[in-house]
Amino acid sequence: MRKERRIHQSHEKLKKEAIPKFKSEARERAFWSSHDSNDYVDWTHAQRALLPNLKPSVRTISLRLPEPLLARLKMLAKKRDVPYQSLLKVLLAERLKEEEAAHVPG
Repeated sequence: MRKERRIHQSHEKLKKEAIPKFKSEARERAFWSSHDSNDYVDWTHAQRALLPNLKPSVRTISLRLPEPLLARLKMLAKKRDVPYQSLLKVLLAERLKEEEAAHVPG
């Protein structure tokens, strides 16, 4: 019975669903947010990729903030146990999203 179960399990691993074709990156993102890649990809043969020429998609900038604002930011970051620069990026992204949603022509 055990051997039969192992054969059945290994046979299941071979049966993977075909990855659908997507009309846009947004549709692909929505698909993968609600589906498990294990149903579509055999990860047992995966290899770690090395991307030595990949450039970071961030840019360093210099930003002047009033001391009290920076102090408040650092206190909030400490409460949340996150680096203050990371918190600043999250807060900025959230606010930009709000502004963009409020100014959608329609």
